[in-house]
Amino acid sequence: MQKGIFITFEGNDGSGKTTISTKVYETLKNKGYPVLYTREPGGIEIAEQIRSIILDPNNTEMDARTEALLYAASRRQHLIEKVLPALKQGKIVLCDRFIDSSLAYQGVGRNIGMKEVFDMNAFAIEGHMPDVTIFLSVSLKTGMKRVAQRGNLDRMDQESMEFHKRVAEGYESVKLKYADRMVMIDAEQEMEKVYEATLRQVEEIIKRYDKRTVS
Repeated sequence: MQKGIFITFEGNDGSGKTTISTKVYETLKNKGYPVLYTREPGGIEIAEQIRSIILDPNNTEMDARTEALLYAASRRQHLIEKVLPALKQGKIVLCDRFIDSSLAYQGVGRNIGMKEVFDMNAFAIEGHMPDVTIFLSVSLKTGMKRVAQRGNLDRMDQESMEFHKRVAEGYESVKLKYADRMVMIDAEQEMEKVYEATLRQVEEIIKRYDKRTVS
């Protein structure tokens, strides 16, 4: 059995990442690909419980390193319980966020340091990095405008503009550091065009990594 493909989706808040990744998943599934969709933090029961703690707007006293550790703990359980078994079965795993988010949000956004956050997560993931990362690129202005239209905002959504600026800077560093696995998508376009561009790229990735046929 062939090893699966681990594809993650990243982008600043408001990039349309969740909308696009779920739509791509539905299309691939309908085409017969052995595909699994999941998300971080969450994806499984234990990780979803941790997610609720991290994103609860009432948890205003949460320390930055506590937050980073909770993300890493959630990531570890999710990886072991869901992602790795699926990859072992030869599935294409589409994951909404992974370690890059922690590097940008906690490493730079929270001023902990990218190396410190990477080392913390290295213990959790044991070398299991994404094969490819789809990065939905959107300006801070556009992203924040879209976030404001959501309605119910979680604890991260409610952070200051200064925080979100640092996160954007963090992602720029992440994109440079891991340029070899990054696929850039212009997310400033209308969502249908973003979806079409993303689907094309994902199907090209699948062809490149996996010669399996689909019925």
